Order: sequence, then structure tokens, then C-alpha cells
Amino acid sequence: MAESPLHEAVVIPEPKIAEFLFADTRVAWVWLLLRLYVGYEWVMAGWEKMTNAAWVGAHAGTAISGFLKGALAKAAGSNPAVAGWYAWFISNVAIPHAATFSYIITLGELAVGIGLVLGAFTGIAAFFGAFMNLNYLFAGTVSTNPFLLLIQLFLILAWRNAGWLGIDRWLLPWLGVPWKPGTEFQHGK
Repeated sequence: MAESPLHEAVVIPEPKIAEFLFADTRVAWVWLLLRLYVGYEWVMAGWEKMTNAAWVGAHAGTAISGFLKGALAKAAGSNPAVAGWYAWFISNVAIPHAATFSYIITLGELAVGIGLVLGAFTGIAAFFGAFMNLNYLFAGTVSTNPFLLLIQLFLILAWRNAGWLGIDRWLLPWLGVPWKPGTEFQHGK
């Protein structure tokens, strides 16, 4: 009995436009501009929190508690802006550990921003930025979150060339990628 084509490996070629946008270094300057914009937004948001005692310091957790309680209020009514499962997370996980979340959010925003501005681990930084934007959206806060999320999704797709005009140009060849070890890990060659 012949094997089904479903069991054979098939390599689907990347469309030329996707290859150009997400793998060609000639487009790196576009990603640089988007990276700098989103990175700046994250650095400024994180710095504002870092210099506020209600986020980091003597009163850590105060600001996030107020934000989370506001999000819980949006979980009620006939058309809630916050889903029930996320309201459960807020009530049972986030609010009881508000000080910890306050530090995680502050340091996370700074780390994402610095990573994007420097072009270091660009895809990873964009992923965690998108994750934070999704959480803000789940908490019922629209603001610039959808726009930043959209840009970060494209930065994730463009991880190979989005950091080309940044530290990734040297960092990724040195460390490697999951399918190919970098020069740091190629012992004996």
C-alpha cells in the first residue's frame, strides 16, 4: 500500500512579497522606523512607571490595583468590555499579587522598549510587547494598544530583518537560530 501524500514532507515556497518584506535586508530601514516608534512608546511607558512610587517602590502595586479594579468594573453589565475568564484572572491572580505584577509590567515595558530600540532579540521583544498589549486589551483598555499590537505582529514576522539595522545583525549569527547554531556554539569547526 502506497503512503499518502499527507505523510510526505512538502516545502511550501514563500511568496516573493513575503520574502521581500520579512527576509530582505533592503526593507530593514522600514522595520527600523517602526521598531524605534514602538520601542520609544514602551520605554516611555516603562520609565513613567519606574519613576512612580505607586508602580515601583514604597507603594508598589497601588497603581495597578486601581487599574485592575477599573477593569473588573468593565466585566459587568449586558455588554462587558472584559471577558469573564479575564475578570477571574484579575480577581484571583493579579490583584492578590499586585506589587509583583507592578514590577513585572514596569520592567517588562522597559525591556521590550530597549530591545526594540536597540534591535536586540527583536522578534522576542515584539512578541512580549504584543503579549502586554493583548493583556491591556483584555482588561478593556483600547488606547494605542491595537495599533502597537499590529506593528508588533509585523515585527514578529520580520524578525529576520527587523533587527538588521541593530544589534541582531551580529547577535543572531553569533547565537544562531533554532535550526542552525551560531558561531558561539559551533565547536570544532
